[in-house]
Parts: sequence; C-alpha cells; structure tokens
Amino acid sequence: MSRSMPSVAPSILAADFARLGEDVARVSLAGADYIHIDIMDGVFVPNITMGPSTVSSIREYSKLPFIAHLMITHPERHIKAFADSGSDIIEVHIEAEQDLVKTLRSIRDHGKKAALAVNPPTAIENAFPYLREIDLLLIMSVNPGFGGQSFIESSLPKIGIAKKEMERQGSSVPVEIDGGINGKTGELAALAGADILAAGSYVFKADDMPAAIRTLRACGSSKH
Repeated sequence: MSRSMPSVAPSILAADFARLGEDVARVSLAGADYIHIDIMDGVFVPNITMGPSTVSSIREYSKLPFIAHLMITHPERHIKAFADSGSDIIEVHIEAEQDLVKTLRSIRDHGKKAALAVNPPTAIENAFPYLREIDLLLIMSVNPGFGGQSFIESSLPKIGIAKKEMERQGSSVPVEIDGGINGKTGELAALAGADILAAGSYVFKADDMPAAIRTLRACGSSKH
C-alpha cells in the first residue's frame, strides 16, 4: 500500500532577502503547504537571521500557515511576539528550554500550535514525555545554524521510533524533518514516515520551483 504524500514547507532561509515578500508569494503560488521560517539568535546557534518583525512584514504575502522555528536560547521570552507576528506553529528546541512544558503550553495559550524540535545528537526518547503537549514534532537532519548543509541519514530512524511511541501513548502528531532535504533525501525521509518536508535551497534555488515542490510531495508515494 502506498503512503500518503508528504506536505512541503519551504524554508525562507534560502530565499532572496532583498525580495523576501515576493519570494514568499512565489513559493506559495508554486504549491507549498507551509512557510518555514528559521529564527536564529547567534547564541543557541552561531548564525543570526530574523525576528518577529520580519514575520509580520511577510505575513500579507501568503495565506499559508507560517511555521516559526525558534533556534534561540530563551524561546519562552518571545512566544507572544511570534504569536502576534502571524506565526501559526511555533517550534522550540528541547535543547534550549528548561521549563519546556510551560513554554509549550504558553504557545497553545496564545492560540498557536506548539511544536518541539530535536537536534541530531539528541536522543528522540528525550521528546517522549512531551508528545501529549505538542501539535507537531520536528526532527532535525542537520545541526541547526546554517542553510545548505548535508543531510544526516542517522536522523531517519528517529521518525519511526517517535511514531511508534506516539501510537503507544495513544497520540499522533505530524513529524516534520528539516535539513539537507532534496529529491533524494526527501524520498528517504518520506519512506521513514516523515509527514512534512522542510526544504530551503532545493526549492528556492530551483529553476522550476513548482516542479521541485511536486517532486518533494511525490516522495515515498510510489513505494510499498
């Protein structure tokens, strides 16, 4: 039996920042399902990208759900700002947060979907106590901080392990995978059970953006 097609969440880290709104509109028209926004603070990760004002400024360019991926040291301090900016899903890292349950509940209290992100070196089992507190699980397939990195294949088994635990707990949330996603690695991720593929360069640097998105959406659908 063929599995359902994954959703596609282009990461605007790979977009043209001089034309960010236009690129968000373009990728939305090209068939994306979400807009993935990488927020980096220069502390939790070495790079610095954008903040809630950027999210607000591009909100009018797309009706798609915005995923704000907070790669920052104190996400609990910024939940309201990102909720108010127009984010629909707010992802926080298990590695960055001490009172994680409080932060996840704060996201939901602001009327947004709460998501938990797990870096490659972190055991997926660390996320198990929080599965009932989240609406989405993000498994990183690169070490976060910069776009264009190579896919870490050892991240793939985490998807199946997490889904098996969700089933055991009687809960089920989508699993997003982010980092080094292209047609080949997207296929591996989809076959492993990923529901959402976050892809930056593969989509935004493509000569044919709609074709790149169609390729990702078709990942895993032809296999048994």
